[in-house]
Amino acid sequence: MLEAAGVVVFALTGALVAARKRMDPFGFILLATVTGVGGGTLRDLLLDRRVFWIEAPADVMLCATVALAAWAVAYARPGMLDGWGAARLLIWADAAGLALFAVVGAQKGLAAGVPALSAIAFGAVTATFGGIIRDILAGDRPMLLWSRDFYVTAAAAGAAATVGLAQTGLDPRLVMLGGLAAGFGLRAGSLLLGWSFPKLPGDERGNSP
Repeated sequence: MLEAAGVVVFALTGALVAARKRMDPFGFILLATVTGVGGGTLRDLLLDRRVFWIEAPADVMLCATVALAAWAVAYARPGMLDGWGAARLLIWADAAGLALFAVVGAQKGLAAGVPALSAIAFGAVTATFGGIIRDILAGDRPMLLWSRDFYVTAAAAGAAATVGLAQTGLDPRLVMLGGLAAGFGLRAGSLLLGWSFPKLPGDERGNSP
């Protein structure tokens, strides 16, 4: 259930980017799908296991459904999905997807019996790789390279909290909530309060998004 929620949320971010780029329905479906399942695909390949959406093609259907719904809205209400409000929705939906997939990836790593640090890495990969593919295909600079904002760091924090709490024997639901709170909380703090790494000294030209 948690993975399906992450797929839907990340698929929405892909569809929002497609709307901003004025793509056709195929473009919507492509960006929504690679964003929704890209991170999990890389995770499963690295774990040498059958890719999750091959076992459960409903996840790809979810991506396509989200994409076509978004295209229909964009077609019926031009500009609705590519204005300032849509940009804010993209950022926050991406933050939610980041937190969800960081937890899912860490849990999958632990279930596969990998070491704790590897499980954290799987959480970060699951949370970020789909967005990287989305931005590259759309011709954008990947979101995690926009600035000093906590992005991969937020994903790693959510995954680390998940792994750490899981090792204490807590109820799985509390582990999940703790991981979500850590990942989303750090990303939200970065967006709302400007939490970030310090600037490197020197010329700042060319560092804008």
